[in-house]
Amino acid sequence: MLAIGFALAAVIGLSLGLLGGGGSILTVPVLVYVLGYAAKPAIAMSLPIVGITSLIGAALHWRRGNVRVGMAFTFGVFAMIGAFVGAKLSALLSGGVQLALLALVMSAAAASMLRSRNDLGSSASWHPGLLILVAFGVGVLTGLVGIGGGFLVVPALVLLAHVPMRQAVGTSLLVISMNAASGFAGYVGAVAVDWTFLARFTAATVAGALAGTALVSRVPQSALKRGFAVFLFAVGGFVLYMNRDVFHAGPASVSSPSATPATRAAAARETAR
Repeated sequence: MLAIGFALAAVIGLSLGLLGGGGSILTVPVLVYVLGYAAKPAIAMSLPIVGITSLIGAALHWRRGNVRVGMAFTFGVFAMIGAFVGAKLSALLSGGVQLALLALVMSAAAASMLRSRNDLGSSASWHPGLLILVAFGVGVLTGLVGIGGGFLVVPALVLLAHVPMRQAVGTSLLVISMNAASGFAGYVGAVAVDWTFLARFTAATVAGALAGTALVSRVPQSALKRGFAVFLFAVGGFVLYMNRDVFHAGPASVSSPSATPATRAAAARETAR
């Protein structure tokens, strides 16, 4: 299982390097369901894994001129504020509702990108106030669904800030690294971290990110956009299927939306620890 876990780590990095998102969706499930970590340590370790990999990917994209640094910091700061608010609001929702919301947002973003027929170049105009509002909204959704938000940042930059797809991918990586650093700071001292494993897993994701970043320049923007949309639909559909019980039955299914054997086993391990 360890070999499979590290192979999936490379896939996580590839998705971050090529698509500008997806790693934060995949990292926690791999750590919990494949490698057997309890939920809280898995979430804590996923943040530096995704953050470091995203930062390296952003640096490579920056060398290629695919990172808008000013926009990334503007978006990132307000997204971080929104994420804090969203995290507080998440206490009002069950886990099943949050995951169902995640799936619906992913599907909506994918549909929007498939409907967008024209790439908007970097010369297109955008309003800073709109960018700040979108960043805050994306941050709120990120806090509610509990992931990094790259799959939300990219379509927001493409569709609302008029950023070309390749630049949106590179810029989103810098935003993800900012959010991951802030999130991990909240876990330091509160959760035990396996630093040796963390370093090895991160190295595998970095290798995948290097490959993904190299492939970006060889893929046409239209194909990259379609591929990203298909990726969102696939993962969103899987998450929605796994949490389908929230749309029917009573409170029990809402409070325990992901009560599969794997999640029950993970919960048992967490309780034992």
